[in-house]
Amino acid sequence: MSARRRQRRAAAEEAEEEEEAAEEGGSDKEEDLEKRLCELDLRSDLDVPDIPPPTDSTPEILKRALSGLSARWKNWWIRGILSLAMISGFFLVIYLGSFMLMLLVLSIQVKCYHEIITIGYRVYHSYDLPWFRSLSWYFLLCVNYFFYGETVADYFATFVQRREQLQFLIRYHRFISFALYLTGFCMFVLSLVKKHYRLQFYMFAWTHVTLLITVTQSHLVIQNLFEGMIWFLVPISSVICNDIAAYIFGFFFGKTPLIKLSPKKTWEGFIGGFFSTVVFGFIFSYFLAQHQYFVCPVEYNSETNRFVTECEPSELFQIKKYPLPPVFQAVLGWETVNMYPFQLHSIALSTFASLIGPFGGFFASGFKRAFKIKDFADTIPGHGGIMDRFDCQYLMATFVHVYITSFIRGPNPSKLLKQLLILQPEQQLSVYKTLKSHLIEKGILQPSLRV
Repeated sequence: MSARRRQRRAAAEEAEEEEEAAEEGGSDKEEDLEKRLCELDLRSDLDVPDIPPPTDSTPEILKRALSGLSARWKNWWIRGILSLAMISGFFLVIYLGSFMLMLLVLSIQVKCYHEIITIGYRVYHSYDLPWFRSLSWYFLLCVNYFFYGETVADYFATFVQRREQLQFLIRYHRFISFALYLTGFCMFVLSLVKKHYRLQFYMFAWTHVTLLITVTQSHLVIQNLFEGMIWFLVPISSVICNDIAAYIFGFFFGKTPLIKLSPKKTWEGFIGGFFSTVVFGFIFSYFLAQHQYFVCPVEYNSETNRFVTECEPSELFQIKKYPLPPVFQAVLGWETVNMYPFQLHSIALSTFASLIGPFGGFFASGFKRAFKIKDFADTIPGHGGIMDRFDCQYLMATFVHVYITSFIRGPNPSKLLKQLLILQPEQQLSVYKTLKSHLIEKGILQPSLRV
């Protein structure tokens, strides 16, 4: 163990001893103790243990092929080739259907969580904190159980209704979820070790913030997917497009630094990425809006045990005629233009992806600087870890979910019908009578209609 670590540990133990002495001796030493702890906290940023640099995971065949290039151009080609490979894999998963997309989101969530938790473990591994990694993964399991259980209850109601063993789990799902979390909470309290209390609570907070960043946001991604694959593909593709366009514009034209947290980001890349993303989102939305496979809500068919995307497209995905502003009429010579209403929404999504989405990346850059690391991991050559590629996606997922619930989503008859089918027969009859009376009052049904 290095001398700096021994000094830091000794300082921490001394502070803990002083804290205990203050509790026994009254308030005489409280002010001195507070000063001592503040000094310890101020040094904490400087005392962050060094993390071993990630290894170069670039395939040997690429290293040999690009050996004659400068480091700058070598990184360009590695990033480009791996980006094309990832995009191709992404399209393959889209072709395989909604269920595979959900598995992909879950896999990315677990990997991102692993990368962040591993950083915490490497930073503080010298303290031999008990149960840290075990509890971290246990909490991940608990939170996923809660969120995916909620999804099953909302979207797989008819499937659950046919299986008695699942009915119990769904009926008491939230109580079971709370009991599981409470078990982990008690295990954490029992794992507290004298002289490491402060550090253990740091790591407890680390775990929960990581859960908030990864699990909650990935759950929202899946919720967006159920609204229609287009609400999944356009936002994610916009972030990817902005990332690529900003890198290209910055690589060739970048001269003006954008933000100190990420020195390689430039204003030229930021602005070029914005315009490219808005144009891409508008055109990409036009092609997706033409196909039911992308625009229909994803629903589970209990008869075929498959996800289906069949529906009558809503007004968002039906061509409408829009008058052009006078300026565009003079330039283009057109008075009106035909397009899908969703294309207008795509402008809002693309704008957020290019102007606000990058702040997720800046946040990640600040996080990495705090722990003196270049990347979260070395999973993808030239790109870093999975978290390095999806740091902007999490902000985007939340925005899309809020956007849908605020401006798009209305009452869902299909979801309401599924909930009605779960009710007891007498409850269903009561709902029917109430609805019948309401429709008679509205003049939609004739009073002579009988049950």
